[in-house]
Amino acid sequence: MTPQERRDLEALHEGHEEFFHAETDDVYDVANILDGSKTIDLSHGGGELRDLARDLFSDVKNIGDESLRKRRMDYRTRRDRAQRRTDAFARQMPELVRAYVEWSAANAGKSCSETGRCRNTWPSMDPKVREVQLYVVGIFCAEKRALHLQAEDYSASSALVCQGVIPCAPLRPHTAIMIDALELFRVARNRSPHLSVQAFVKTISDLQGVQYRPYLARLFSIALDVYLQIRLAVNDFVLQALRRDTPDWRLKNACPACTYTLKDEPDLKFKMLFAMDGNDSLKRISREAIGGYESTAKGLGERFLGDDRYLTRSFVDQFGVGCGDESLTQPTDNDNPCAGRWKNMKEDATSRMWGIFDEAGIFMAICRHGFSLVIADIVRSGEQAKYPVAVVSKLLDVFGSNLAGGYDIGCKFQTTLNRSTVGPRAQALNYTSLVPAFHGYAHRRLCQLRFLARYVDGLGLEDLEGCERTFSKTNGLASAVRYASTFHRCQTIGGYIAHNDENDVYQNLTTMILNNYKQALGIIEEGRSTLPRVMNDLGITDVSVFGVWLSEENEYLTARSREPEEETLQMEYWQKLVNLDASRDLAWTVATPSSTATSTFVQKDITATTRKETMRRHALENFEKDLKIVQDIEIKLGVTKRWVPEDEEWQTAGRLVANRKYQRCLDQLESLVVARIFELSKMNQSGTGYKLRKHIAKALKARSAAIRTALDRFNTAARACSPPRPQLTFEEVVEYTFLADFDLLRNATREDISQRPWASPAARAAMDQYFKVCRAEEEIKRLNVEIRRIITYLRDEDRYMRACIAELQVSHPPLAHQVQLYHNVRAKFTNHHICLLTDTIRLPGFTGTALPGESTKTSPGDSVSHPEIIIPSALSIVTTPTSPLTTPESGDGDFDLDEFDADEDEYGDDESALTLQEIIRISSDGYTAQE
Repeated sequence: MTPQERRDLEALHEGHEEFFHAETDDVYDVANILDGSKTIDLSHGGGELRDLARDLFSDVKNIGDESLRKRRMDYRTRRDRAQRRTDAFARQMPELVRAYVEWSAANAGKSCSETGRCRNTWPSMDPKVREVQLYVVGIFCAEKRALHLQAEDYSASSALVCQGVIPCAPLRPHTAIMIDALELFRVARNRSPHLSVQAFVKTISDLQGVQYRPYLARLFSIALDVYLQIRLAVNDFVLQALRRDTPDWRLKNACPACTYTLKDEPDLKFKMLFAMDGNDSLKRISREAIGGYESTAKGLGERFLGDDRYLTRSFVDQFGVGCGDESLTQPTDNDNPCAGRWKNMKEDATSRMWGIFDEAGIFMAICRHGFSLVIADIVRSGEQAKYPVAVVSKLLDVFGSNLAGGYDIGCKFQTTLNRSTVGPRAQALNYTSLVPAFHGYAHRRLCQLRFLARYVDGLGLEDLEGCERTFSKTNGLASAVRYASTFHRCQTIGGYIAHNDENDVYQNLTTMILNNYKQALGIIEEGRSTLPRVMNDLGITDVSVFGVWLSEENEYLTARSREPEEETLQMEYWQKLVNLDASRDLAWTVATPSSTATSTFVQKDITATTRKETMRRHALENFEKDLKIVQDIEIKLGVTKRWVPEDEEWQTAGRLVANRKYQRCLDQLESLVVARIFELSKMNQSGTGYKLRKHIAKALKARSAAIRTALDRFNTAARACSPPRPQLTFEEVVEYTFLADFDLLRNATREDISQRPWASPAARAAMDQYFKVCRAEEEIKRLNVEIRRIITYLRDEDRYMRACIAELQVSHPPLAHQVQLYHNVRAKFTNHHICLLTDTIRLPGFTGTALPGESTKTSPGDSVSHPEIIIPSALSIVTTPTSPLTTPESGDGDFDLDEFDADEDEYGDDESALTLQEIIRISSDGYTAQE
């Protein structure tokens, strides 16, 4: 057959179809009418719209029949299908939540084998009950199972949730996942963040003896998203019923020991102690950077688990340019003792790496007991100043005055905060910026005296290093969120941190109280036994002298933190005089003709002569330039006679230059030793892999060689000082642990401080011991307050929740069950807390009280308030179906699950079913009005 003959036959075929449709008046072109390309003629008698609905409904009923099903070309992208599926689930979400609440209450106390079978007991002959076959996946089973639908069910999805399964499609699902399996994965992933959906589905496949296929993980992920959204909505209803849905309620009550204040309790200098820091482990690759696209699906994903902890990007960005958006590594204040010291995150060094990430990490704040307060995403940048400024602004809004926050570079952040728009409010509310204990020892001694935890009154024994402990847990999420969407990343991080707060952190609350009390008592006991003996050896009779020593050291280091301007000019003048002498000698050497020159020299080597003339010209220019600089400095210093090496001023300035070189050699040596200390600590840290240990060991070997070279330069500079400074050996340097030792060497160049009483090692050890005892006594005072708060909270919270549950048992039993589950999250640890608090009270030296107090928090929803239950309107109003219930695809044989694209066709069927519901509703309304 020729191509022309084939085209003629195809034309005849198309003409036949046109003729058939033209002659058939009773058949409507449904697809063209729905997309608006054709119109429908409406007669005066009406009824055409109902006929169209009937026609569409017959197509929907025959979707499962492949013989009647015409395959259409699907031009939708994966993003379009995800968006449509999300929108369909979002429209059904209120009924899914209601169904979950009913199922949870009906199956309370039942075993796993009994859950989801409440409808299987109905008579099979009941005309109001339909039976469908769905592929149900559980932990130990994956089989076709008979599920039941009632006529009064709002949708097939809500009917399935009532039987303990979550559908993988909104209206016509082929597969459903049992809630028990989804809950197991949720808890398991929160306990082991390395667990992924794929690994869990593979585990289920292995248990059931079936082959794992990729589409199974995607089906499970869809059902998991729906389940987590249902749980989030249920939690919202519980908080609404308990009157705990006001803005920032969770933040205001995050930690019982920090926030549950009592009447007539002792005043604390700091109302709340918290730590904040950034972590770059939880990065997320931008899909645009790897040739993909960013997900824009909304509806179901508009909220994520734990989103009340997240600060929005718009909130953080308002503290951006002009309000503190400079990088934290840029110099901000010359008076700051650590200005210019932190250079590990320069923007020009990290811009290429950050370019492939959308979220480059998280920045979070936690209280001293480990409860998370707020989280902010670090977006396409390094750890900029706007993130801690935004955190401080939020906490000041919620908690008010007398807050103290620990930050790795809190000394530098204090200057940045004061210059931002939050600065005046922070100063008015007496906000204090501090440096954590571990990181503080990497700061200069002057910075330690001002910001280190040991020397800050009212701080107790808190080290402000809680973020590091939290990050050691969340780092396990890195592999799960690296290539995730924005929604799934926030869902995973928020869900994990919320679970960690309510389980690990809350469980360890009284453990921390007991351990800190023991530690404080031990420090006090040791101080009382050793400190008097040391004071007697030093000839000290009053402990107040330690405070005087600390002030003297602060004044001494402050006075020498910057070179005097006159000394700086003198050293610059000396250096320029040396340069002038060198340039003069060079100019004279080049300009002086050679004694061996002959009359024939120019003819023999014209190139060499030209080169010498150029060198002479350059030497004269350099001499004139150096001479002009020297003259300018002489005018500034008021020098009437130029210095020569025999002058006293020349020799004094030379000694100052030698001391400066000594200090710079000391800075280089110090930086190498600090790097060695941190590498040793990392090498011995648990969780460090073998390859990283080998890399660190190699770096340490190279670092040791660099330290030896720097040490030689240091000793050379030390010998050049007048008088010569003490030299160091390699063994002494590698044993340095505290950087204060370097600061004493650095500042001993202008004045011999060895005779100062606070400079001797014994005096410094005694001073540190004294301040440790002071902080331990403050810790006892704070712990006594926190113990009474916890005791009162346990009593009030139990009373309030029991009263609310009793009231809801009468008005709304299913909601009462959810409130009971909400209460059990923390109530399961009550006996544990009581036992540890009892052990604390029985400690020798305990000075607090075990009697509960009276809370100052009496707002609706607080534990001490009177229960005022509110039934959420979404749970009190019963929604009736607006259309005939769409029956899930059952089929007689096994459907093809091997190709997930086949399942995606069901989403198009769901769209047709949704359109059918709307058409029937409109036609029914019009018909009723006509009647």
